[in-house]
Amino acid sequence: MRKLVRSLTLLAFLCASVLVAPSAALAAITGQSATNTATTVTYQFTFTGSPAYARTYVDTDRSTATGFAQGGLGADFLLENASLYRHNGGGWSWTLVGPVTYTASGGTARWTVSRADLGESATPNDADLVFQVESPLETSAKYTHVYSGGGGGGGSVTYTPTTADFANPERGLYHHTGDCDKNDFSLATLQSYRTGQHISLVMCVFYLAEFTTGAISQAALDQLQQQLDTVRAAGLKTVLRFAYTTSTDGADAAKDRVLAHLDQLRPYLNANKDVIYLMQAGFIGAWGEWYYTQNFGNAGTVTPADWANRKAVVDKLLSVLPSTRMVQLRTPKFKRTMYTTTPVTSGQAYGGSAVARLGHHNDCFLASPDDYGTYENAAVEYPYLEAETTYVAMGGETCNPNPPRSDCPTAKDELSRFHWSYLNTDYHTGVLGSWSTGGCLAEITRSLGYRFALQSGTYPSTASRGGGLPVAITLRNDGYAAPFNPRGLELVLRNTSTGALHRFPLGADPRKWAAGATSTITQTVTLPASIPAGSYALLLDLPDPLLRARPEYSIRLANEGTWEPATGLNRLLHTVTVS
Repeated sequence: MRKLVRSLTLLAFLCASVLVAPSAALAAITGQSATNTATTVTYQFTFTGSPAYARTYVDTDRSTATGFAQGGLGADFLLENASLYRHNGGGWSWTLVGPVTYTASGGTARWTVSRADLGESATPNDADLVFQVESPLETSAKYTHVYSGGGGGGGSVTYTPTTADFANPERGLYHHTGDCDKNDFSLATLQSYRTGQHISLVMCVFYLAEFTTGAISQAALDQLQQQLDTVRAAGLKTVLRFAYTTSTDGADAAKDRVLAHLDQLRPYLNANKDVIYLMQAGFIGAWGEWYYTQNFGNAGTVTPADWANRKAVVDKLLSVLPSTRMVQLRTPKFKRTMYTTTPVTSGQAYGGSAVARLGHHNDCFLASPDDYGTYENAAVEYPYLEAETTYVAMGGETCNPNPPRSDCPTAKDELSRFHWSYLNTDYHTGVLGSWSTGGCLAEITRSLGYRFALQSGTYPSTASRGGGLPVAITLRNDGYAAPFNPRGLELVLRNTSTGALHRFPLGADPRKWAAGATSTITQTVTLPASIPAGSYALLLDLPDPLLRARPEYSIRLANEGTWEPATGLNRLLHTVTVS
């Protein structure tokens, strides 16, 4: 081996890099991964800009007492562009080991190195890594690669989480901009919610004030269809509610008229179920919130006959709305009185029954000790609601500043405890402003609904046509809730030469990835004998079953360097060779 001789300029720059902190603003390095077969190891990361050098520092003995000090490790080897160097000891002193397989295109640096050249055998082991680009200089945090066992040719990937805010379907903050029956949605405005504010939901409260004694006009039905078409074109979904009045005189419609209106709405609800996130029960009382009403028991005075009429409306709504969509009731008392006081169980969840489809909304969250009448007996209803919302929808809005109850500590506790999936960003600004000044609004914004983050994955490096491809993918739900609408889950193989996609359904159900829990997908998919031989990138897709051709409706995972917005796919940062 010949001694490595480097230019004084490069030597000075690299030595100085030990003392330079990574630039958070540049964020040039993402998507770090390390995988191995029995004989090779592959390192990879993505970067921005056009650096002249890409490097991987490898601490094979995981000791800071040996090797070159860099980023909290003692590097025994250095990969710089297409060359591998071994550290000689005593500061900046390296020996060239030889050339390696290296590519740096499309913003991804990738090396494949013989394990023997790193002093690693086929026995399982591990190493610490630091990735770097220059210039400008950007150095990653330390990354640990745990080798998979020898002989099997597998690889393990550890994924980097992100705290970034981004749009995801069927969760998060929503906008409520006006009465849906009168104020046309603007396509450009809805699109800006998603692209500029990371918001994927909009509220549609559709008033039927003119029709309390007659049928809904075709013009009104056309208006509803137009609004839902605009929501679809913008890549959003809607929280949908119907009501008759905004007045506390409660001038709503009688039960039979409501049921007839629901029959009229049935075809529109079915035709647009793809962009209906959920429905709020509505129809009864001022704003459809069931309190001030001329026909169903006014101002909290509700007779058994009134309860029967209310239940008839809900039963009818459940029958006309597609069975994959949930309906929310305004208070826990409503479901407990009309159906059962027993929370929905895991065995009932997503089964299509009334109890499995009825969730809750709170439109005066934190506004008073009982949230302006939302709760009648918190000692009973809090545990009930906590159990219920593990499996059914929960969301709503704030309506009155009420410190300290409406401040960050209680807000975070109850949003998490009751598994909130969505919240109005337009009201009440005083409450939301207090969360901003209190430092919790960003956390709440990220945490509403689900937030899935890959943790690790184990994959083979080779597979055979007609044979099995085993995968084990571990992820964590860092959100307040799990998804509650049906959601697809597929392993995707993409040919690295042709771009051809091959999709394989996975048996896990994302609705069962509980908030705060870690879940592992373990499955062996069978490759068809007809799949062409070649190299395939592995990706994960969580598509909307009704909007498969729309990538913005697929779930994005909360990791660095994995999301592809143009395809709606999540890169698993691993390739497999099919032969």
